[in-house]
Amino acid sequence: MPYTPELNGLLKEVERTRPARLALKRSGGEFPMMSLREREQMLAYHPDYKDEGKRALLVGPSKGYRVAHEFADILEAWSRVDPEKVDLSEIRMETDVLVIGGGGAGTSAALIAEENGARVTIATKLRHGDANTMMAEGGIQAATKPGKDSPYYHYLDTIGGGHFQNDPELVRTLVTEAPRVMAWLESIGVMFDKFPDGTLMAVHGGGTSRKRMHPTGDITGAELMRTIRDETRNRPNIDVIEYSPVVELVLNEHGQCAGALLYNLETEEYFIIKAKAVILATGGCGRLHVQGFGTTNHYGATADGLVLGYRAGVALALLHTVQYHPTGAVYPEQVEGLLISEKFRTSGANLVNIKGEQFVNEREPRDIESSCCIRECKERGLGIPTPAGRVGAWLDSPMIDMIHGEGTVRHEFPGKHILFKRHGIDIAREPMLVYPTLHYQNGGLKISLRCETTVPGLFAAGEVTGGVHGENRLAGNSLMDVFVFGRIAGKNAVKYLREQSQDGNLTLEHVKKFQRELETAGIPQTRVSPMLLPEYTGEAVKKRQWTAGYLGTLR
Repeated sequence: MPYTPELNGLLKEVERTRPARLALKRSGGEFPMMSLREREQMLAYHPDYKDEGKRALLVGPSKGYRVAHEFADILEAWSRVDPEKVDLSEIRMETDVLVIGGGGAGTSAALIAEENGARVTIATKLRHGDANTMMAEGGIQAATKPGKDSPYYHYLDTIGGGHFQNDPELVRTLVTEAPRVMAWLESIGVMFDKFPDGTLMAVHGGGTSRKRMHPTGDITGAELMRTIRDETRNRPNIDVIEYSPVVELVLNEHGQCAGALLYNLETEEYFIIKAKAVILATGGCGRLHVQGFGTTNHYGATADGLVLGYRAGVALALLHTVQYHPTGAVYPEQVEGLLISEKFRTSGANLVNIKGEQFVNEREPRDIESSCCIRECKERGLGIPTPAGRVGAWLDSPMIDMIHGEGTVRHEFPGKHILFKRHGIDIAREPMLVYPTLHYQNGGLKISLRCETTVPGLFAAGEVTGGVHGENRLAGNSLMDVFVFGRIAGKNAVKYLREQSQDGNLTLEHVKKFQRELETAGIPQTRVSPMLLPEYTGEAVKKRQWTAGYLGTLR
């Protein structure tokens, strides 16, 4: 829907202050960046730092660790099946490598495992490619400009952006492998944006000291996923099973991961796939709506891999922190939570309040940017109210055309330009109304440099893992993460199955043991996980308290 008369009236303040903000940019000036001390103070407004939103886990390998209630609810939960009644002799199929998840990490892992001679099966909850990778927009981060940039600067930016809590060796691997991954992606057909001379285009991301975000319009993830999905589907030794989420990992009598128990969403049947190695690449948690936020994530992002790995004995790393993207749409209501790419801000769009005042530099790290927006809207009362009772800030996208020339918004942001046009809003002429939205699971399962977990034969890659990004991920690093570590997981899974894999009787003893812990801790049997799919009707909506918390609702 177009902006209401009331919102159109508030737009006049944005227009009033725009000439001065444009003049500052054209003169080479900018809104001041925060000092480290100011950033530390600003984080008090970030949801991760609200202790009442968390509790200590009562069971499992990370017992005592404080995580968001939404994570605790799925980790401290009973299996969807009675492990005593599962017939483990009924094996539907066997494979060398079972990849759980069909996004960027899982698909790249499958490609590399197949190239190394393995028979691979991808099992995915929805369709192949229904993943957060598909929904990423702004670009993929890699130091591809020798003389101007290097993995050294990429490393420093990533460590600093993660508040120095990252696993340094995982970060080193990320940044040194990044240029090779870019070359690989181009070799299989990814069409990155380029300058007329054929060199890769690069833009700034929040928290970056160099321009190393490589976009493909504002649909980078879709282009990457399109390419690797097509490549996978043309490989003769890769099978894809859709609409079949995994509900439990299966181990063998030697304690090695030896397959999984799956559930067919269409036939409502359970079945077993036996494998010599398993790769968890199930993605993130957005559909848990941590602390009541809307989300940019796809429909299946319910943190299933955390549950599967945790029950099997894999500890957690940095799960006390999740990422809220500073600019998620809050109007029109039909697209609430939708990601508005960081590329808008790095191209010149200011975040401004109801008075038309810019209140943060566009290139602050995402947790700082989000904290500033929450403070402006909630604590200072300078947010813009919507007809649905939400509140947000203006993202002044018309500035982009004014800085770079008419038609830039339409050309550089085709996806968003078309989408908002359908609702009667021309973002080349009118700002967007935004508020922080749940975007990324910074933490997850603990892994080694080889993407190994503590369970032999079980590997993990991508958003389901923790350690690469520390306590805050920089833009573009997630897309690089899935390909760097997906490829490593695929390679090492094949090495494992050739050198260490053993046959043996299948078992769900780890599930039985975990459920005995739950019983001792007094966890009610009505709490069941993995969630598989989110619920948006009846009591489930009331439970999430959409009009409380931080979603952006006026009190």
